[in-house]
Amino acid sequence: MRSRFGKPALFLVCLSLAGAAPQLLAKKKDKTPPAVNEQHRAVHALNRLGFGPRPGDVQRVTAMGVDSWIDQQLHPEKISDDRLASRLAPLRTLRMSSREMVEEFPDGQMVRQVMDGKKSMPSDPAKRAVLRAQIGRLEDKKEEKQERKAEATAAETRTAPGRETAMLPASETAKTAEEIAAAAAADSAPGAPVDSNATANTEMGSSMTASAEAKPAPPPDPEARRMEERLYADLEVQKLADLPAEQRYKKVLSMSAAEQLALANALRGGKGQEFLAGLDPRQKETLLAMNNPQGVITDELMQAKLLRAVYSERQLEQVMIDFWFNHFNVFINKGADHVLVTSYEQDVIRPHALGKFEDLLVATAKSPAMLFYLDNWLSVGPNSLQALGIPPRPARYGPYRFPPRLPGPNAKRKQNSGLNENYGRELLELHTLSVNGGYTQRDVTEVAKVFTGWTIERPFEGGGFRFDEHRHEPGPKFVLGHRIKPKGEGEGREVLHMLATSPETARFISLKLAQRFVSDDPPPALVDRMAKTFQKKKGDIREVLTTLFHSPEFWDESAYRAKVKTPLEFVASAVRATGCEVEDAMPLARQIGNMGMPLYAAQPPTGYSMKADTWVSSSALLNRMNFALALTAGKVKGVKVDAAQLAGGLSNSGDGMVALSTMESRLLADDVSKQTHDSILAQIEAPAKDPMKPSGGNEPDQKADKKPAPTPRPPDAGTIAGLLLGSPEFQRR
Repeated sequence: MRSRFGKPALFLVCLSLAGAAPQLLAKKKDKTPPAVNEQHRAVHALNRLGFGPRPGDVQRVTAMGVDSWIDQQLHPEKISDDRLASRLAPLRTLRMSSREMVEEFPDGQMVRQVMDGKKSMPSDPAKRAVLRAQIGRLEDKKEEKQERKAEATAAETRTAPGRETAMLPASETAKTAEEIAAAAAADSAPGAPVDSNATANTEMGSSMTASAEAKPAPPPDPEARRMEERLYADLEVQKLADLPAEQRYKKVLSMSAAEQLALANALRGGKGQEFLAGLDPRQKETLLAMNNPQGVITDELMQAKLLRAVYSERQLEQVMIDFWFNHFNVFINKGADHVLVTSYEQDVIRPHALGKFEDLLVATAKSPAMLFYLDNWLSVGPNSLQALGIPPRPARYGPYRFPPRLPGPNAKRKQNSGLNENYGRELLELHTLSVNGGYTQRDVTEVAKVFTGWTIERPFEGGGFRFDEHRHEPGPKFVLGHRIKPKGEGEGREVLHMLATSPETARFISLKLAQRFVSDDPPPALVDRMAKTFQKKKGDIREVLTTLFHSPEFWDESAYRAKVKTPLEFVASAVRATGCEVEDAMPLARQIGNMGMPLYAAQPPTGYSMKADTWVSSSALLNRMNFALALTAGKVKGVKVDAAQLAGGLSNSGDGMVALSTMESRLLADDVSKQTHDSILAQIEAPAKDPMKPSGGNEPDQKADKKPAPTPRPPDAGTIAGLLLGSPEFQRR
């Protein structure tokens, strides 16, 4: 349904609502707290333990009891999630190992190895098509580079002193020859003066003309040629799109390498969605991979994150996975992490999200994704065997025994060996003790030495964790006043246990959990109780959360709708609240990126902030408003909106008050401020402006024809819903 608001009026509403940015950041002192009842407890639990309520969720949770629902969420293994499983089934990369991903979706390094003959072309037609397209693309780039270089060289030669005439194009040379021949012919005409050089000039002109005619035409402009190829490819795409899906796919695989590359280029930029219709998941992935193999992995991971947030019944588990991924952040766009992050989230974060913190800490430390992201896989002990240039001992003889004497300061060391402190620093500062945890720079260096040798087996081929004693720093280390005896990989396990059981770690993790679930500045008494539970229960995350969810601070009125949503939380909650059907989650992922939170793409190890001041500004709220209005108007690709469901059976009575009240109850459980309510109501009840009516000055002549007052259209449920989703109240959870 088309919105009844004009753009200027709608813009004013947006400004009115977005002007509440300071209100979002300020503590709620003047707001009258809602009555404490089971419905508000249900809304609070659904907003904090999950990504917001769906239609009917508040009633369902109220009926079963809020405490019972929370206990169920703390034990996700007891909750069936079949609806989500069916939606994730087409995303094949979620079930692949890192090695399998590298084979099916090769990166630039593997493509070059095949080009250079170091690896053979696979026999599988789909894998071969992907590789051929990538090889063709690299060859095209190489050719374009050579063409640009040749053009630059030719331009320099033409502009060199004394070379202007010599470097005239062939067409200009031919033209000059013709002019000379014509002039010679004119000179030899009857009555013309006799020139002793006429015969010679005529012969020379004829010779040059013949030479010009025999000379091949100059090659076509490369850019024009590529444009012609693109136009031809677009036509071929249209022809292929008319074929049945299976026949279309077989036709693509039977193409030549050049044709496959042209097709892949023609399907770029979202043009291929219709072309992919009817294909099975692997066929779609193959055609998408012909364009961007690594992008298939990243896109499916982002889609899975959104689908889980929107559709999973295990809401707390999804929230905790997002929490821990931020805590142990890994940047997906760093080299091999393209193929390592999927396993990192699936096999490292997910199984331990509600388990023991120490198990999670060890799993992240040994994860290839973390080892690659923080460069620990490259770290070499200054006094290790590798640094001294001693070759590895053959496996059949077992590892070397470290010499009784450590090498002296004058021992020769390999120049490419070095100790990397990245992981040691982040382990102490971000993962466990916190920046104020009482460690020193010496502790950072000693921890870095402890973790030398923790590396990856062939990281660019999707390899797993490996301890390399050849790189490990020998001798004892001293961390936080404790002497760590030499025992290879066991040294790292000892340090991780010491950090996981530290009181400073217990308090830091408890503080971050309280910030996520209660407020940006949680009460110290609550953090203290959570930290005691952490230590008493040996880092059991489920027990710490139980303490949190049953605390009076969690249920205090000041905590109700006091946390500002991140872009991920906002988009997921908006889709859940409206009951939209997500057919393609990528457009939603792009919207989150536009709001400043591209999924899996936080570059610093701190991850994305949970605090309000990061996400609240007038421009940010306007961006959210634009998304909300587009969503409820059905203008977000891949997402379907049921207008009848959104309206809740509301009839087109034209009563703006009834329409707004109904939508406020459905989307915000009636938690709407008077300012928001009045701003929206004023717009939906305002009649359309009569262009014939004077905007000012004297009253019109009483005798003039009077037009009847315009009748307001029935309220547009989609627009009202969009304005409510973009309101300050919906921005908080």
